[in-house]
Amino acid sequence: MSLLARPAVAALAAKTMQGLTRLASRRSGGAGSAASWQARFPEYPRDVRELTVTTSVAPAPVTVYAPPTGTATRPPVHVNFHGGGYVMSMPEMDDGLCRILAAEAGVVVVNVRYVVAPQHPFPAATTQVYDVVRWVAEHGAEHGWDGGRLTVGGQSAGGGLAAAVARQALEQSGPPIALQVLHYPPLDLATSARDKKAAVARPVLRPWLGDIFDASYVPDARERAHPLVSPAGASDTADLRGIAPALVITAEYDLLRNEATRYAGRLEAAGALVEHHDVPGADHGYDAKDDEKARTTYALMARHIRQATSVGTQQAS
Repeated sequence: MSLLARPAVAALAAKTMQGLTRLASRRSGGAGSAASWQARFPEYPRDVRELTVTTSVAPAPVTVYAPPTGTATRPPVHVNFHGGGYVMSMPEMDDGLCRILAAEAGVVVVNVRYVVAPQHPFPAATTQVYDVVRWVAEHGAEHGWDGGRLTVGGQSAGGGLAAAVARQALEQSGPPIALQVLHYPPLDLATSARDKKAAVARPVLRPWLGDIFDASYVPDARERAHPLVSPAGASDTADLRGIAPALVITAEYDLLRNEATRYAGRLEAAGALVEHHDVPGADHGYDAKDDEKARTTYALMARHIRQATSVGTQQAS
């Protein structure tokens, strides 16, 4: 076991990373600031409001992105979970994604600031985000949304959380989810990051960073095989028939590509894979810097979300 894989050391490293990120984000307009993320894709307007959702874990602040004027009176809802290794609280990174999905898919986008480790280890985040999704389904109409036409998605750790929401909805009989969008997600924490192989010698997500994230999020290594943590792990053999349809997006050079590909195969066997799209020449988090690739991938997401939430599709299902 590496030193960084020890929970106490990982927690200290994670808290240091959190502090440094907060300092960087306070630089007005600088890289990593909310203003810098909001400046991307300027052709997509930003029409938002802030809400707080009460959950069994802690209050969950959410930013609600409205679709363009003229969209259906009660638009469907997409709930988004940001990335950050289950450690970094970075919903502002997904501002451009949320604006594009709202505009191109014609949905309300609820971008969630969920609790992070090591302050809130597993299962806190999985419980909280599922509570948020249930709240959207039950109370969407009070806000002018159609909570019955609901999709979930996320990038990196957010993709892992979206998969966990879909699994909880399957096992707890709802709410119905029309689509889960899993964008380069971590889906096998039971396997050490140092035992994972990427297609390049030095992938963006380095094994030492995986050690920090995994040990902070799930300090007890025995729990890393849990189905809400590692649905692509060897020990999870449950029947997934009936789980929400999935769009799985991987990046060719990503350290996490193989586990997401395995999960896509598992979903396909359960009749739940809509598409597995592999982004060529891309690594983990590519869309944060490559606007061209980001636009292409986000457009793909929007098309699938629009199709999954269309009235005709819902009636057929």
